Amino acid sequence: MSSVEIKRKLFDYIRNADSRKVKAIYTIVEKEIEEDANVWTDGFVNELSRRASEVGADLANLKSWEEVKSKSKKLSRKK
Repeated sequence: MSSVEIKRKLFDYIRNADSRKVKAIYTIVEKEIEEDANVWTDGFVNELSRRASEVGADLANLKSWEEVKSKSKKLSRKK
């Protein structure tokens, strides 16, 4: 059975299950759900900030799409 089929069956089961069963299932996976929900760790945020500052420092060197196309056309004509 594919994971898509399993997800569909689980979704259908949970949608129709009584609250006691839903709470029991949630208790089994609660820790994993909480861990997956918190991707914005300090390390992750620091890395995003570092990369953003690198991009900000290079903004003066960026070219517009029109400049890139123009240069590409000129280089291809030289060949």
